[in-house]
Amino acid sequence: MSSLPTSPVAAVPAGLRPALLRMPEPAWGRRADDPVREPAAAPLSNADPDPAGDPISDRYELEVRAAHLDDALDLAPSIALLHTMMAATVFFLFTDQASPLYLAALFLGVALPSAIATFGARSYRRRRPGKAEIATGRRLAALIALSLSVAWSTMPPVLFGSSDTTHKMYVVGLCTSLLATTYTFGAFRGLGLLFSVPIALASFGALFSAGGLAARTVAVLLLIYALFVIVTAGRMSRLSRERILDRVRVGEQNETISLLLHDFEENTSDWLWETDAKGRLQHVSERIAQVAGESVAALRNAPFEALFVGTRRPRPMGDDIAEILSLMAERKAFRERVVEVTMRGTTRWWRLSGKPIIDRDGHFLGFRGVGSDISETRQSEARIAYLASYDSLTGLANRARFHDAATQACAPGALQERPSALLYLDLDGFKFVNDTFGHALGDVLLTRVAQRLTGAVPPDALVSRLGGDEFAILIASRSEPEVVALGERLIEILSAPYTLGGVQVEIGASVGVARAPEDAQSPEALLGKADLALYRAKANGRGKVSLFAPDLEISVRLRRDLEADLKRALVQGEFSLHYQPLVGLSDGRIRTFEALLRWTRQSGATVSPADFVPVAEASGLITEIGRWVLLQACREAARWPADIRLAVNISPIQFRNTDLLADVTDALRASGLAPHRLEIEVTESVFFEMNATTIGNLNELRALGIRVALDDFGTGYSSLSYLIRFPVDKIKIDRSFIREMGSRPECLAIIEAILTLAHKLAITVTAEGVETVEQAQMLKASRCDDIQGFLFSPGRPADAIPHLIGHLPVRFGEIFPILPVTFRKVVA
Repeated sequence: MSSLPTSPVAAVPAGLRPALLRMPEPAWGRRADDPVREPAAAPLSNADPDPAGDPISDRYELEVRAAHLDDALDLAPSIALLHTMMAATVFFLFTDQASPLYLAALFLGVALPSAIATFGARSYRRRRPGKAEIATGRRLAALIALSLSVAWSTMPPVLFGSSDTTHKMYVVGLCTSLLATTYTFGAFRGLGLLFSVPIALASFGALFSAGGLAARTVAVLLLIYALFVIVTAGRMSRLSRERILDRVRVGEQNETISLLLHDFEENTSDWLWETDAKGRLQHVSERIAQVAGESVAALRNAPFEALFVGTRRPRPMGDDIAEILSLMAERKAFRERVVEVTMRGTTRWWRLSGKPIIDRDGHFLGFRGVGSDISETRQSEARIAYLASYDSLTGLANRARFHDAATQACAPGALQERPSALLYLDLDGFKFVNDTFGHALGDVLLTRVAQRLTGAVPPDALVSRLGGDEFAILIASRSEPEVVALGERLIEILSAPYTLGGVQVEIGASVGVARAPEDAQSPEALLGKADLALYRAKANGRGKVSLFAPDLEISVRLRRDLEADLKRALVQGEFSLHYQPLVGLSDGRIRTFEALLRWTRQSGATVSPADFVPVAEASGLITEIGRWVLLQACREAARWPADIRLAVNISPIQFRNTDLLADVTDALRASGLAPHRLEIEVTESVFFEMNATTIGNLNELRALGIRVALDDFGTGYSSLSYLIRFPVDKIKIDRSFIREMGSRPECLAIIEAILTLAHKLAITVTAEGVETVEQAQMLKASRCDDIQGFLFSPGRPADAIPHLIGHLPVRFGEIFPILPVTFRKVVA
């Protein structure tokens, strides 16, 4: 059987546990063949360790001091009465032998401290003294003892020399009696010394100085007697100290044992049981009655099975209980058998151990054992088992259970038996909801998504949450159109608005599909290929369903190779910057140069930004690349004329990074470029997932004097609202409008509307992709501020900028002739 004290000891405060560890183990807590170990006797010297293992602690010393003071105060009234009576006796015996004034002073010198001692003892007894009160009481007791000693020590010198032989005997007897009262101070060794030493010295001096062999002999004998009294009183003090320490330790151990037993009965799930030879319950406690749901009277002398089935309305008895009863009938011991008991509609689990009791003559006396209510443990184990297979937030299967199911689906024989399909689903816009409204609402949204998913899939489908906002649905394979139709239906269901705590939110979803074991023979490969399909679905515009195809692996392999080349290019310095001018339509002067990133491999081959920028963004390299672009562009722009600005494109990933402001300020500081000459270009996708970091970066940049331009304006459905909600200094009309403005009147109308709105909002407008003179003239007629495009210049390296600054105004004059040609030629 398990040792029952284990659980209660763990609940005992740490400072009391060593006392418990010295207790003998109870017989019912040991196995029958275990040797009985008696506790070692604890030493009682003053150097005894306290329960923490240190010498006598301050707490023990305080107990000793308090006990010594209590002993002295117990005798204080008696001692005071005795000394007052002795002082009165001296007054009457020596009326004819000494000065009445001295006798009166001696009486008052004894009676007054005695009265104070009596009053102080009664006052002290009426309250619970603390450490300070104990120290004060000891000091007052010492002062009173010293006062009495000083008063009595005057008696031998004053009375012995002037008295006759009879009264001299009285003096010797009184001194001897006074020294004997040292024992009344008991354990309070300091009081005895304060009282006896002055009297002994005064008596010895008075007798020895009186002259004569008899007087000196008595003086020596009196001194020897005083030393004996002092030594024996000190021995009594030490014995009293040890007695007090023993009493404190025993009291503490008693308190510990009481705490242990109380904790055991109140908090532990263990209980003891015992039967007689006929199997009837004996010594029924309140604890066992509470566990069984019966009264103590009903269980006393009831059959042992009454613990399980009850006494009034018998309950069904399971096989596990019947097996224990069978072992008891055969008088066989059993250990840690778990039984299930139903009481009042609630299922409980008990763990029982028991062994037969045999007397010395071999007679069977019954059974004795221990039981434990392990219901909470079983429930915790069930909860742990549940969490091992299910997501705690949504209640869906977790990654571990999905892995088990996917392993079976990918088994080689599954293709003939029951092929499966995996729909890998990712929520679009969930991060925006989570960042905007908080994680609590995000968790509620995930639970609602889980509910919609489980209600929309076939009954045999396994819906799993793999983490974050990623879900996997494993279903028995159907035809390809059916799987796609299911994915589209899930997207439609999940895209419907959600009302969460009074807040209405909308999200979307994308789905990638892979088949098992056709596409993969392991859960990891199956999930990886579904992830490839999901990647394509997102690339196709989100809210789509995409099936895995072998060509996806080729594109991913190329993407990984390109990512590795990007890392190497960053280290080996394969990147460079070109600059494209933005020309003002009012005067033909260059207002701004936009920095354009170029990648030329060491082999001389160039890589288009359209190919490597998305890979850099997806891999996270865009942050490091963008940091290099900022620093390099600012250094080169610092050498330009002071009225020309620098425009740098910032990726949405960079803009959502908390380090963006530090990167910008570091680049400005290192280059010396003025903040008002820097222009940051962002796309409207930055505003689509606007969060606290994005808003903070936007406001901080503008606070530094840095301009913010909105690139590719007009391509998003909500672009106009951004101009009102978020502060920008410039908008750049997308080249798609410029390209068709001459052939499609609606494009020109949109451009003119944008220009009108921007001018009213004091926002500068740049037209991108201007390639023809006709486009430039139409934009100038519409009062566009700047144009950018191949009409004036493509992106050029930094060393070509001085030439562009001097040449482009001439080119502008050729496109927009203001003076007659002949005049211009003369001027030229």
